[in-house]
Amino acid sequence: MKQSDLFSSSTNFRSAFEAGLFTMLGNEGLGTFILACANATFDHDIYRVMEGDLRALFTAKMGFYQQMLEKGYQITDSDEDLLVFLKMAAIGFEALDITEDRSIDGWNVQFNHLRAFRPRRLTAEATTGIRAEYDKNCFNFNKPFLQSEKLWEGDLMGREISLFYNKYPFAELHTLLVPERNRGLPQFLTEVDHRYSWQVVESLADSIPGVGIGYNAYGALASINHLHLQMFIRETPMPVASSQWQHNGGGRAYPARCERFDDADVAWQRIEEFHQQEIPYNLLYLPGRLYCFPRLSQGTHPVPAWSSGLTWCEMSGGMLTFNRDDFERLDSNTIEQALAETSLK
Repeated sequence: MKQSDLFSSSTNFRSAFEAGLFTMLGNEGLGTFILACANATFDHDIYRVMEGDLRALFTAKMGFYQQMLEKGYQITDSDEDLLVFLKMAAIGFEALDITEDRSIDGWNVQFNHLRAFRPRRLTAEATTGIRAEYDKNCFNFNKPFLQSEKLWEGDLMGREISLFYNKYPFAELHTLLVPERNRGLPQFLTEVDHRYSWQVVESLADSIPGVGIGYNAYGALASINHLHLQMFIRETPMPVASSQWQHNGGGRAYPARCERFDDADVAWQRIEEFHQQEIPYNLLYLPGRLYCFPRLSQGTHPVPAWSSGLTWCEMSGGMLTFNRDDFERLDSNTIEQALAETSLK
């Protein structure tokens, strides 16, 4: 599909997004099945259409892997995908919950069952500094088994882009935008990357309302040290964009340190200061503005028991939970305390 078609409207983007998921059901790979299942269980409308096919494939794969393991045959799927599928198999297809959301005092709380099964990768490690060299031997977007998980590849506003599905989405129409994938760029934002992110959301805003980009710096819960931007299309604004907050002209102080920029040049000067001081950060790009969250490095402070760590989504007010008890129990005081404890003072 050409760029002009894919990004010409929200309807076209969603149609291509859904069509790609159906195409993946025809692949034999375990990774594409898990991806299709995770994206379907995130979206009620997609799940309603795909449920029957997903259930049938789940049953078939259960039988296949059971037979392979009983006979001691080697399984060629990635260990990561196999572990996730075995977790799914342990509870059964019928027990997979559809993602739910609720609002509490202006915060968004999400119960995302299947995402709880994902490997934590780099987020489980304490990191040093805000940059590490790209390592082709670590998990990255050039791995051959990941190439079937792309939605689109081509030129987007002057850069060669690989647009992957987020395998375990937590935002609407969630994709991973990987610039110049084969160059093996580390997860370190350059001025070119910053201006490109600003340009993409600003340029697409008219044709795709609600478009945004999230970014986790190395040391700020980036799960892969291969440059990627998290693009999403959200019908309602993230809580951080609410007019009640001081950074948006309101009277209420945001519980985490949040800096808003309406100028790309000024925003880059601030990001450069973070780089010089080796301060990790999360970013949220929205049309014509940027929210920046300087924060403590991962592994240097306790992670809330209900969370796997606060990324750009949580810092922007969208809390992810992985069991129903936490989903129902989480309150605004607990949320605000977690934001404050993660934030750079």
